[in-house]
Amino acid sequence: METTKPGTAIRVRGLRKQYGAHTAVDGIDLDVRTGEIFALLGPNGAGKTTTTEILEGQRDRDAGEVSVLGADPARADRAWRARIGIVLQESKDFAELTVREIVHHFALYYPAPRDPDDVISAVGLADKARSRTAQLSGGQRRRLDVALGILGDPELLFLDEPTTGFDPEVRRRFWDLVASLRDGGTTILLTTHYLDEAEHLADRVGVLAGGRLVDVDTPDRLGGRHLAPATVRWTEGGTAREAVTAAPTALVAELAVRLGGADGEVPDLAVDRPTLEDTYLKLIGEAR
Repeated sequence: METTKPGTAIRVRGLRKQYGAHTAVDGIDLDVRTGEIFALLGPNGAGKTTTTEILEGQRDRDAGEVSVLGADPARADRAWRARIGIVLQESKDFAELTVREIVHHFALYYPAPRDPDDVISAVGLADKARSRTAQLSGGQRRRLDVALGILGDPELLFLDEPTTGFDPEVRRRFWDLVASLRDGGTTILLTTHYLDEAEHLADRVGVLAGGRLVDVDTPDRLGGRHLAPATVRWTEGGTAREAVTAAPTALVAELAVRLGGADGEVPDLAVDRPTLEDTYLKLIGEAR
């Protein structure tokens, strides 16, 4: 088996997994680069959970080659496991323990953990260090989950639906935390149902449908999004107008010359390209 190449944290070729007659993962090829946030998107049942569990070494595969940080997760040892971090969608509750007690306890499981108090500060829980878990809000509890995930100073972090149930303000703060981990050199594999989250955080995204990886690219180029015609809207002579064009810049320049007032502004001008959601739904629809 070919090992992970330098600059590649995860390498997958021909990954397959079946449950009885159901094929959950159907021949996936995937590379995740060192130091990037890679978002794995797809509807329920697309194969996201099965794929990530195989990469984490928590589930066996039926076929294919998998290399994660240079090792096969199916045969990886404890030293390899200390190099990854996992933040599950749901985690066990330690209602009667304080944040500090939990983090310090879990630090004992790693050969060279980060300083527990530094980790608590890094996830924004320094003022809650002496609070019991039962007293934390949903967003604070999720930050504690991340603290446990990064406690071993992982090279690779798996984040499974990290902001489910968050309000918009807490989600934005959490995004800043995730981005700071990437900026610190951690590779992150993110699964999420929130397309705005993927667009904001991910360096690249992959779309799974029916157990197959139907496209991988940057959020702005996924599915040829950057090449799709744009819709230009404006007001002319008191009437709302629009045009679909592959050359929106040229059209806007022509409108500015023809309709721009003293300030050069075209009345009610708007230029819209397909959103990531539009592109995602198109890819899923085509796969089906």
